[in-house]
Amino acid sequence: MNWSSKLIHHKKEIRIAVYFEKNVQLIERIKQFQGAKWSQTLRVWHLPDNEQNRIHFKIPAAYLSFPSQEGILAVQKFSYWLASRRYSTNTVKTYTEALKSFLVFHRELPVSEITNEHVIAYNNEYILKNNISVSYQNQIVNAIKLFFRTVENKKMVVESIYRPKGEKKLPNVLSKEEVKLILNAHHNIKHKTMLSLIYSCGLRRGELLNLKPADIDSKRNLILIKQSKGKKDRIVPLSPKILEMLRSYYICYKPKTWLFEGRNENEPYDERSLSNVLKQALTKSNIQKPVSLHWLRHSYATHLLESGTDLRFIQELLGHSSSRTTEIYTHVSTKSLQQIKSPFDDL
Repeated sequence: MNWSSKLIHHKKEIRIAVYFEKNVQLIERIKQFQGAKWSQTLRVWHLPDNEQNRIHFKIPAAYLSFPSQEGILAVQKFSYWLASRRYSTNTVKTYTEALKSFLVFHRELPVSEITNEHVIAYNNEYILKNNISVSYQNQIVNAIKLFFRTVENKKMVVESIYRPKGEKKLPNVLSKEEVKLILNAHHNIKHKTMLSLIYSCGLRRGELLNLKPADIDSKRNLILIKQSKGKKDRIVPLSPKILEMLRSYYICYKPKTWLFEGRNENEPYDERSLSNVLKQALTKSNIQKPVSLHWLRHSYATHLLESGTDLRFIQELLGHSSSRTTEIYTHVSTKSLQQIKSPFDDL
């Protein structure tokens, strides 16, 4: 039976993707592996990246094991440095994983002997051969540059590395009817409120999970988003409808530390659990699209634009530093497009 495997970067994790023609028996065998998942977006089964799975699925030996002991210490130092400079949790995780991957690739080399040529070799032999996305490639290269400049006090000139231009993808947007189906799919008030708040305020996943009860200003109908992306605070208006939903939720759950608490009241709701809440809503509403939580944020911005809200206000509401980031929603808004008459209609 023909099959192949390779390392992929999926949802901020390194995973092992297994490719094969549809086979019921093989699918059942894959499911037996702990953490095995099907990606609707990539159309592939993927598993956790660990030593046992790498050996089982014959990932090339060059990518096996952890870095050398010196490399492990280097990754720890880099992690501490990033944390001390108040980089976000996601950035710390992404950058340290990127550095770890690089040092695994060159684990036979002392860190002090690594040069620009080794970075180029890693790019050609690992990044390009494994077809890693352009955005993650840039994150990896930036992480390596930052590590050597800060922790090793050594400048890496990586301009000669082949770094293709970033892909200009349009944001994925749902119709208002689809959003309504998703938000009405859950009867559980907590699940319903979390998804509704993301859409009604255009929140990022982390922004929702970091909310505290005191961040809701019910007298002014505002919500305070603290230290979000770029370490910025912003305020977003609360609609009367979502405010009533929040009040019902609060009466039912009485959150203390976090607005949406996990199993323990001193812990915020889990990211994966929140993704599962959306996944369940999609199943219940029979929506086949590979919707992510961020689609709700994109839909919020696009629907605001289509209703006539000025781009400058949308930029503030989303917390974008640059207006160019917000302008991408003009490319997916259908309001102007629907007014264009096709010459085909005149034939």
